[in-house]
Amino acid sequence: MISTKGRYALRVMIDLAEQNSAGYIPLNEIATRQQISEKYLEIILKVLVKNKLLEGQRGKGGGYRLTRPMNEYTAGEILELTEGSLSSVACLAPDAPPCERQTSCVTLPMWKRFDQVVHNFFYNITLEDLVKESQSLPKSTN
Repeated sequence: MISTKGRYALRVMIDLAEQNSAGYIPLNEIATRQQISEKYLEIILKVLVKNKLLEGQRGKGGGYRLTRPMNEYTAGEILELTEGSLSSVACLAPDAPPCERQTSCVTLPMWKRFDQVVHNFFYNITLEDLVKESQSLPKSTN
């Protein structure tokens, strides 16, 4: 299951991609548009900046912006940074110790195939795809 952290990270990245020509976008503007508390948003932005998906600038005129074109980000990359491994079972996580049942596990091939489907799904959706989809949605009148 994808947590709020992962879902919010995707929303924030889409928001910044939509505002991309505006330079640095202040945290409070993102928080207001996305209806995310500034405190929680800071935690998410810190992860994205640390991993160089975003660039942050302090002070007047500061805020956050993408570090590369939106077609170079994938949903999978964003989710794995904020969620950790998207592996369906612990033994397939990248940092998992070798499983003693690996050679005799009858369900392992199924889990591997499932994880490949999940990986391919998320890594074949770009931030640009998500922006295009968001632009086709009816705008809220709130």
